[in-house]
Amino acid sequence: MPKIVLVHPQIPPNTGNIARTCAATGTELHLVGPLGFEISDRYLKRAGLDYWPHVALSYHNDIDEFLQVAHRRGGRLIGYSVRGKKNYLDCEYLTDDWLLFGSETNGLPPELLAKCHLTSFIPMEQGKVRSLNLSVSVAVVLFETLRQLR
Repeated sequence: MPKIVLVHPQIPPNTGNIARTCAATGTELHLVGPLGFEISDRYLKRAGLDYWPHVALSYHNDIDEFLQVAHRRGGRLIGYSVRGKKNYLDCEYLTDDWLLFGSETNGLPPELLAKCHLTSFIPMEQGKVRSLNLSVSVAVVLFETLRQLR
């Protein structure tokens, strides 16, 4: 099963909504610190409602700690960015992929994007809109991944 990785998320409701999506799909959620909020943040919990006990959640203190875990477990790192190289619909997803998303304000750090096996983007038809909300982006990519794998 692919895994969702949020690197330095800043907005608690986005992370809560992503956690709910992960709970609904049985997808692991990995949070890479530092975070822009406390894990116990009431907005985070409210957005996830009562789904938190059903989320396979892992926390990594920093990118290096996350990369060690990912390397040990295996699988490709796919980084999502407005500057990604491949349309997410043209990717062929694998069951052990790590789907990486950056913070709402800065995206994925360039040094992490450089370590990705593949970088991808969600196309925007309207030139005035540069990106989608983080929780929407994760859901779009995750459901396409699951569609392909099932």
